[in-house]
Order: sequence, then C-alpha cells, then structure tokens
Amino acid sequence: MIIFPAIDLKDGKCVRLYQGHMSSATVFNENPVQQALEFASCGFEYLHVVDLDGALAGSSINYAIVSEIIKKNIIKVQLGGGIRSMKDIDSWFEAGVWRVILGTVAVNNPDLVFQACEKYPQRIILGIDAKKSQVLTNGWTEQSKHSVIELAKKFNECKLASIIYTDTSRDGTLTGFDEIGTLSLAKSIKIPVIVSGGVASIDDLLKIKNLENDGIVGAIVGRAWYEKKITANNLKQLKLL
Repeated sequence: MIIFPAIDLKDGKCVRLYQGHMSSATVFNENPVQQALEFASCGFEYLHVVDLDGALAGSSINYAIVSEIIKKNIIKVQLGGGIRSMKDIDSWFEAGVWRVILGTVAVNNPDLVFQACEKYPQRIILGIDAKKSQVLTNGWTEQSKHSVIELAKKFNECKLASIIYTDTSRDGTLTGFDEIGTLSLAKSIKIPVIVSGGVASIDDLLKIKNLENDGIVGAIVGRAWYEKKITANNLKQLKLL
C-alpha cells in the first residue's frame, strides 16, 4: 500500500477543505514547496497535489508552484486540478510530473481519457469525486448524471494507473473513509483503487492495508497529517512508511 500525503493548492497556499467547500479552506502552510520538502524528508516517495484554483478555472493556476516542487526532484508528484486537454497533459509530463489525474474531463470529454491512456499507459489516474455515489465535476461544484461505478466501468479496459475515489462528504472531516463505497467500487472493476476522503487515523490506514487483496492499493492523507492524527513515527512503527 502506498500512502500519499496531500497538498491542495488555493491562492498559492497549502490548504485543506471541509467537505469540498472552497469557502471552508484552512491554510496549513503558506509555502507549499517547503511542505513538499518536509514530506520528502519524512520518507514519503509520492505526493498527491491538487490545484483547487485550477479545478474551478479549468486550467492550471498554480503552475509555477507545482513546477518548483517537481524541479526539486525529491518526491514523485501525481497532479490533478484543471487538466482538461492533451496539451495540458503533455505539458505536465514534459515538466516532470509522475502521474496526471483526470476528473471532470472524464465526464465531459471521455475520449480524451482513452487517448491519454494510449499515449501514456499506466501514467493516467482517473479521479472520481462523488457525493451519495453521484459523480461531481468542476471542483466539486456540479453534479453529473453518472454514478461512481458506472463511470469507472466505462474506463475499465483503459490502461489507467489507478482510480482515486473521493467521498466528498467525508473529505476533511476526519470521520473515516467510505469503506463500503470504496470496496464496492474496487470489486466492480480491475483497476487499482486509491482511497481519498475522511482518512482519520492509523486504524483507518490499517483497515485499508487489509483490503489490498480486493484491489485497494493506497490512501491519500490530508487533514489527519496536518493535525498530527497521523505522524511519520506512527507510520514507520507499523511499517507503513
């Protein structure tokens, strides 16, 4: 299992949202590059970065900050938020991103996902953000007609690296992840699934680790890290880091 510490970018700062509401942003570090360096120094090999401003705008707003993190060459970055064209995808891979996350575009322009997977096999991640099993788009502001499993199955034959499933009602709440929904998704497809939203404790991570045989291969940790509910020492003691 891979644990991905998270950096969500808003107004150039490292923030966490509550249930996906932009107005609820809490700033945890005004220097995202320094935060990335801290994660690397703790022993993390991978970093989950979301350009929240970009997700709303439909284009990469925090390009300079993400590029600076990549140039440090100290941690592998998977990036989402506002990536809506092949030009965007090409640009980020040229910049050195490890994997690109496509979310809204999977609903609005699914052909792009298929094309991207052909061009970059095992380097594209499908990001599914949902509330009550319905997929949300455009920075979680619009509800689509797709259910989580319906959308995932559409890309089941794609050469996707993984699917990140976020239950937005749990995101930033520290109430635990959506075990039932995540397991249901993982058992419906053959693409590896990464848990996101609500991870609150070491116990949650141990639960997720026990689901590896069901196709759940990782977890994204945000607020629980920043509020010290999960620490590097905890993770190392349990051989999770």
